[in-house]
Amino acid sequence: MRLSKSAVSRKSFALPELRFEDQSLTSFSGLVLFQALIGRLDIREHLRSCFAHLKLSPVAGYPAIFLSLVCHLLLGFRFLRDVRYYRDDPMVQRFLGLQRLPDVATVSRAVAEADHRTVDKLRHLLRRLLLDRLRCLRPVRLTTDFDGSVLSTRRAAEGTAVGFNKTHKGERSYYPLFCTIAQTGQVFDFFHRSGNVHDSNGAKDFILACIVALRQALPGVIIEARLDSAFFSDEIVRALDRAGVEFSISVPFERFVELKKMIEGRRNCRGSAPS
Repeated sequence: MRLSKSAVSRKSFALPELRFEDQSLTSFSGLVLFQALIGRLDIREHLRSCFAHLKLSPVAGYPAIFLSLVCHLLLGFRFLRDVRYYRDDPMVQRFLGLQRLPDVATVSRAVAEADHRTVDKLRHLLRRLLLDRLRCLRPVRLTTDFDGSVLSTRRAAEGTAVGFNKTHKGERSYYPLFCTIAQTGQVFDFFHRSGNVHDSNGAKDFILACIVALRQALPGVIIEARLDSAFFSDEIVRALDRAGVEFSISVPFERFVELKKMIEGRRNCRGSAPS
């Protein structure tokens, strides 16, 4: 059934008032904090610009559908069909600015219509929001963590492949590489990859690109990187050293037996004192 925009959207985004005599109960009252944050950062308007180049727009609008996915994760759900548990919740509807939540088919079509240009705009938006926050904090030292994460899918989704999957062996998955800012716990950027690649696949270029972007936005800040043994290679170590980045990286001694013997045989070790 096709609905009009007036039947789906709501004009008011005001924060709800606490009324003890009101019998309309909700299990998701914590969303009011995120509603205030989204309003303060003007997220809806930023999202609208990310989808502005798309010719067709669903009745609910791309910003509301994108926020519905964010809301879905905030509430602790994973599968789209789980929207049935909160479809009629008044707090969720107010958070999204909708009188009627989009169904699974509508959300799926909207996600499918998002092209590479949309994804690039969203990435730049998320990076800009994080950089704005870091400029307010004015950190002297910035610690970046680089690590991959297995995202399983139960179907043959586009771009997935069977690879290392400790939790769900044999399932198709993605294996994106994330750059996380340790001081705030926020994701600065990600590198999308299929599930059958090695941790170091495309890692060097992605790491250097993140460092360049951070230095341009925060001149003078000391940048350090933390990586696990999957990224240990002469190429990455030399690239970090040439870039002037302080880093710590785990060494896979099972691949460098002689190096392990050299370290164990040393009597004195020299290193820079912690600042």
